[in-house]
Amino acid sequence: MIIILDFKETISRLTKKYNTSDPFELANALKIVVLFENLGTINGYYNNPFRIKQIHINNTLDAHEAAFTCAHELGHAIFHPNASTPFLRSKTMISVDKMETEANAFALNLLISDHMILENINYTTEQLARILGYSQSLIELRLRTFSLNQNKI
Repeated sequence: MIIILDFKETISRLTKKYNTSDPFELANALKIVVLFENLGTINGYYNNPFRIKQIHINNTLDAHEAAFTCAHELGHAIFHPNASTPFLRSKTMISVDKMETEANAFALNLLISDHMILENINYTTEQLARILGYSQSLIELRLRTFSLNQNKI
């Protein structure tokens, strides 16, 4: 079983404080610079040069993919602010799978509210994936965090 950080509390605090769940608006409110640039085959990455938090997003992504990428990298900025997953992946033998799963879970919890899931509770994960525009594996991750964090449905 994957242990997921407590995203609900963090997301609730951020969305209430800044009155938005838009990852770009949250990044701006948190003084994280968002840069759109040609990254080739990479969707995005987070870094912190000279203590300036930055999210880099591939400028070839559509709006939906860019929002997910921004939310994912925002998860890294909040929960892994000093980790460089590109460096760890390319220069060490350290697995970044847990950090990537946590960033995905943060992004999905930010972008797909419990209310949205409850509204579509009768759909299969495949149908939810098509409705919401994410892969079935990402929807399954979101549903795991949904069921872990719900008292009653």
